[in-house]
Amino acid sequence: MTDLYQTQRSMRRMRNQAMDRGVIAILDVGTSKIACLVLRFDGPEKFRGGEGVGSLAGQSSFRVIGAATTRSRGVAFGEIAAMRETERAIRTAVQAAQKMANVRVDHVIVSFSGARPRSYGLDGRIDLADSTVRDDDVARVLSSCLVPDFGSDREVLHAHPVNFAIDHRSGLNDPRGQMGNSLSVDMHLLTVDMQAIQNLLYCIKRCDLELAGLASSAYVSGISALVEDEQELGAACVDLGGGSAGISVFIKKHMIYADSVRIGGEHITQDISKGLQVPLNVAERIKTFYGGVTATGIDDREMIEIGGDTGDWEHDRRKVSRAELIGIMRPRVEEILEDVRARLDAAGFDHLPAQQIVLTGGCSQTPGLDGLASRILGQQVRLGRPLRVQGLPQAATGPAFSGSVGLCLFAANPQDEWWDFDIPADRYPARSLKRAVKWFRDNW
Repeated sequence: MTDLYQTQRSMRRMRNQAMDRGVIAILDVGTSKIACLVLRFDGPEKFRGGEGVGSLAGQSSFRVIGAATTRSRGVAFGEIAAMRETERAIRTAVQAAQKMANVRVDHVIVSFSGARPRSYGLDGRIDLADSTVRDDDVARVLSSCLVPDFGSDREVLHAHPVNFAIDHRSGLNDPRGQMGNSLSVDMHLLTVDMQAIQNLLYCIKRCDLELAGLASSAYVSGISALVEDEQELGAACVDLGGGSAGISVFIKKHMIYADSVRIGGEHITQDISKGLQVPLNVAERIKTFYGGVTATGIDDREMIEIGGDTGDWEHDRRKVSRAELIGIMRPRVEEILEDVRARLDAAGFDHLPAQQIVLTGGCSQTPGLDGLASRILGQQVRLGRPLRVQGLPQAATGPAFSGSVGLCLFAANPQDEWWDFDIPADRYPARSLKRAVKWFRDNW
C-alpha cells in the first residue's frame, strides 16, 4: 500500500511537470481501438470564449492539438493479452497524434477498462485539535479510514473522499477553513487486478513514455457522458465497449461505485460470424451497417448481401434478412444489459434519489438499444455523447470517444484523492476487514 501511495504521488508530480511544459498526451487503451489525444494547456484565460468545454471549475483550459486512433491489437476484455502487439498499436497511435500536433510528447495519462474493478465504501472520524480544519486534519481523517483486506493481488486505483462532515453538518465537499469539534469523511476506494496494471505499466514503459496518471475507463466515461445534474442527483453511466461494459455510479458529483461486465461488442461480432459463417471483418461490417435489436415487419423483407471472397460463388452470394441478423444480435445484447442490471441491483442503485441511466461507448449506437435497455434496466435511459472539447476532430465526438474525452477532463482537473494529502508514513492506513460495506445504501 505504501508503495502504491508513493507511485500515485510520483505520477501526480509528473502530471504537474507536464502541465508546466504545457503539453501532455492521453491514451485510451480499449479492446477494439486505442485512441491518443495530445493536449495543449494555455492557462485559465485563453480560449474562454471558445466553443465547448475546456476546463472544469474554471481551471486549466486546454485544446486538443493532435488526435489519432488505431485498431487495438493484443487487448482482450480491456486487459493486455499480447504485449508486443499492444506495444506496436500504442506506438502507432502516439506517433500519429504527435505528427498531427507537430510536437513530441513524453508524458501520458492512460485509461483502461477491465481489470475486474471492485468498490469499497470507507469512513473515518477524528476530533479536531484546533477548532479550524486544516490540511493536516484532512490528512489525519483520511488516514483514520479502515481499509478492507482486499488481497495482495489487487491495487488501489482511485481513492476519492466523497463527503465530509463537521460535527453534524454533512455534505461538505471541502471542509478546510471551517470550524467545529470533530471531522468525519466517507471515501470511495476502487481496487483493480494488480497483474493487469503491471502489464499496462510495463507496456507504457516499453513505448518510451512516462506515466503521469492512470484512470478507470468507467470513471472517465461517466465524467464526460453524464451532465452536471445527473452527476449531482444520482445516475449510472454504462460504457458499452468492445471487450467489456464499464459501469460507474455518480452522486453529488462523485463516483461512488464502479464495476465491469466482461462482455462487449466484439462478442456480438463473434456471434454474427458464427451464426452466418462469415469472417470476423465481414461480421463487423454487417453489424455496423445493418445491425439492430428490435425487429419490425419490414425487417423480414429487407435482405442483406453477405458477400465474401471464399471463391465458392453460392456461399459468397448468400443473402439473409435483417430480422435474422437481429435474432442473432439481440440475445447477446440482452445478456449484457441483464448483467448490468444485476450489478446495479447489487450496488443498491435503486436507493439513489434519481435513477437516470446513460448508455455510451461504441456499442451504444446499435439501433433500438435505448428502448430495449429501458425495458431490461427498468429505469429512465438515454444515450450519452461526450462533452464538446476544443480542437477535438469531428470524427472523435461520438459515444465511442466518451472515455477519451473524459480522460482529457481528468487530466486537466483531477479530483482530490488520498495521495494528494501529506499522510505521514506511520499513519498510513492499516488493512482491516471491518468496513468492506457498500456504505452509500445507508449514507445516501
